[in-house]
Amino acid sequence: MFDKVLIANRGEVALRIWRACKSLGLQTVAVYSEADRDLRHVKLADSSICIGPAPASKSYLLQERILLAAQLTGAQAIHPGYGFLSENAHFVKAIEEADLTFIGPSSAAIACMGDKVSAKQAMIAAGVPCVPGSEGAVPESESEILECARKVGYPLIIKAAGGGGGRGMRVVNAESELLGAVTLTREEANAAFGNPVVYMERFLQAPRHVEIQILADQHGNAIWLGERDCSTQRRHQKLIEESPAPGVSRDSIERIGQLCVKACLAIGYVGAGTFEFLYENEAFFFIEMNTRVQVEHPVTEMVTGVDIVAEQLRVAMGLPLSITQDKISLSGHAIECRINAENAWTFSPSAGTVSDWLPPGGPGIRIESHLRPGYRMTSHYDSLIAKVIAHGATRQQAIERMKVALSELIIAGFDSNIPLHQEILKTPQFVQGGANIHYLEHYLSEREGNQMS
Repeated sequence: MFDKVLIANRGEVALRIWRACKSLGLQTVAVYSEADRDLRHVKLADSSICIGPAPASKSYLLQERILLAAQLTGAQAIHPGYGFLSENAHFVKAIEEADLTFIGPSSAAIACMGDKVSAKQAMIAAGVPCVPGSEGAVPESESEILECARKVGYPLIIKAAGGGGGRGMRVVNAESELLGAVTLTREEANAAFGNPVVYMERFLQAPRHVEIQILADQHGNAIWLGERDCSTQRRHQKLIEESPAPGVSRDSIERIGQLCVKACLAIGYVGAGTFEFLYENEAFFFIEMNTRVQVEHPVTEMVTGVDIVAEQLRVAMGLPLSITQDKISLSGHAIECRINAENAWTFSPSAGTVSDWLPPGGPGIRIESHLRPGYRMTSHYDSLIAKVIAHGATRQQAIERMKVALSELIIAGFDSNIPLHQEILKTPQFVQGGANIHYLEHYLSEREGNQMS
């Protein structure tokens, strides 16, 4: 058990964690960089401590400073949020060795699922369907690489074992491209993740991206909380997420959800996590597991009524899950739009000071943001500045409520991608539901071509 939590993050997710802690009567410690001393969660926390200058490499990514901050403030537990050190097995191991509680899975579970090769092998052993591909790392011998690819079939995709966030992957359409692609991806993987290991999978032509949210405690209980469709994305980066997934049968979702629970129990997983799948021709194919709370977790919270972050905290305290599988049901439909500080059409980052900030409201609307008038948006951190979530009795009602919310949302002082979201919500592909992961890039390409002609 613990009564004081250090929040090892910033921005909207740090504020989200603070709220969950307060709801459970827990004290909070905020760590912050010199650029973030005026963030709202820093002001609201019971205590706060500066851990370095603005660059994340000199503050939020310094494991030893976060551990020292916990020791100095008497925090017994650390919540990593997402990004930064949230899936760093070495950081979690250091927390465990310091006799502190990491609010998340064990370092061993993170190490297993953080490496895409070992994660895939664990899923195959648990009976979770995976994309056909190499059984492990791509071999070193050129002849063996070619033979492996022939068995997988073209087109295929080369992926970094330690990759994530859409980085460290390359599509190969023909054998003539293969060896060069393997070499380049290995080099990029080593530079970006410190791990040159790559593997290959069959490249699905037009899949959707559907994920399953799970929770597991220390008492052998695990549940799944429905699914999220995250197919509206650009360059493997999600923009809009929704639940339930349009057009996917509940029987299919039920089967894959139960398999995810089985896999959690098989690997001894504890905490919140997300199994990510590609979905094509009514079949699911596992691609990775995120061993942390997701950016899009509010979508699931809106349709299930479960406070996922509070459950994370309860589980880490050694308590059983507060809800059982038979009590989980999805009510209505929820959609989340990620609002980023970037040009809506060129996607170039934007910086500046917030001169006006008016969040939306109304029935079914939830907003997660750390913005305030006077907040300085810099290039030091991720461009995510707000999440707007709309819930309705039906998908159509959720879409209409989102349209109203976005028209009401005002963020002045720098560019945002609000106009992009407004346009996406009116595209026939999104309105119909069930579009694949490539539809948005195809739409944007056609849009640019029409404007140039």
